[in-house]
Amino acid sequence: MAAGSVTAVDRVIDIFEAYRSSGRPLSLTELAEATGIPKSTCHAIVNTMTARGYLYTLNAPRALYPTKRMFDVTREIHDGDPFVAQATPLLERLRDATTETVILGKRQGDAVVYLQVVPGLHPIRYTAEPGEMKPLHSSSIGKAMLGAMKEPALREWIEARPLPSVTPATITDPDALVAQVLQSRQAGYFQTRGENVDDVWAVAAFIAVQRETLGIAVAGPRHRMAERMLDCAKELVATCSVLARQLKT
Repeated sequence: MAAGSVTAVDRVIDIFEAYRSSGRPLSLTELAEATGIPKSTCHAIVNTMTARGYLYTLNAPRALYPTKRMFDVTREIHDGDPFVAQATPLLERLRDATTETVILGKRQGDAVVYLQVVPGLHPIRYTAEPGEMKPLHSSSIGKAMLGAMKEPALREWIEARPLPSVTPATITDPDALVAQVLQSRQAGYFQTRGENVDDVWAVAAFIAVQRETLGIAVAGPRHRMAERMLDCAKELVATCSVLARQLKT
């Protein structure tokens, strides 16, 4: 459970994720086992969700499954997103130009949350999903978020926190990370080379719009990205420039 999380909310999310993992109706006992929720508590939650129309019951076998209600609710919420809907066509264009996975993210506390992911065109590609959280110090969008900070604040943040190794390539030395972020800011884009996911290289940049700082990354396997980082960076920077103007209007 994440620090500061609310148990009841965690449990509802756990139930939906259990259905996602199983891909089939689940009995109350199976739900309780899959989520680690006490059966009596799970029963109360399931009764509430059923009464609200988010689950329906099956008699043979005796099980439950989500209705389409959550999908419809979340789709309507997503349609009102202030950034994703406008950004997605440009992200898709960037994906087509680079053929690699393109990600839109934003800083959330001491991490990056992925807001949109446009999968690359290759069978072997970097895969991720909206809602995933990544460390600031080891991810390309995370470095872009750090690069958006003023230098004193950047140094203070890095020096005040541990920089754990996510992979053997993660930069864990504060001075080295500060130096790389500052150098990358001058170049206009930020890189990771297997620092967050083994054998995945990425390039990212940030844009500031509507008092928010967003990051966009292009990520793919090292064997393709190694010779294409600069080309991907050029396409990325051009896309960020267009998107920044588009979101300001």
